[in-house]
Amino acid sequence: MAGKEIISTNKIAAPKVPISQAVKAGGLIFCSGAVPRDPDSGQMVEGDIEVQTARVLENLKAILEAAGSSLDKVVKVTVFMADRKDFPGMNKVFQKYFPIDPPARSCFGVELFVDAKVEIELIAAA
Repeated sequence: MAGKEIISTNKIAAPKVPISQAVKAGGLIFCSGAVPRDPDSGQMVEGDIEVQTARVLENLKAILEAAGSSLDKVVKVTVFMADRKDFPGMNKVFQKYFPIDPPARSCFGVELFVDAKVEIELIAAA
């Protein structure tokens, strides 16, 4: 695909599956689903939904910065939670990261493929 750029940063743990951290195309950055992996150890961060959501958003922030973008340019977020009851805690952290003009967002309760409470993917302007 012409104009497709793979985005990668060593500021977060490398994916354990065959995916790109993000792809830039058509003026947008598409971030793969991120989970709460510690950037140094690569292990899942222990803690409640608030701790895990903050780690995921910090990981996504690092990816966006590597692509020359930022959380301020996020236009769409999809949140996957292992337990829908964790929504209030996730939302509390989400509001801290997107306090003004938040992006469009969808949230789902799902069975995650990893032992995490939350996974988040997003799309941002380049």
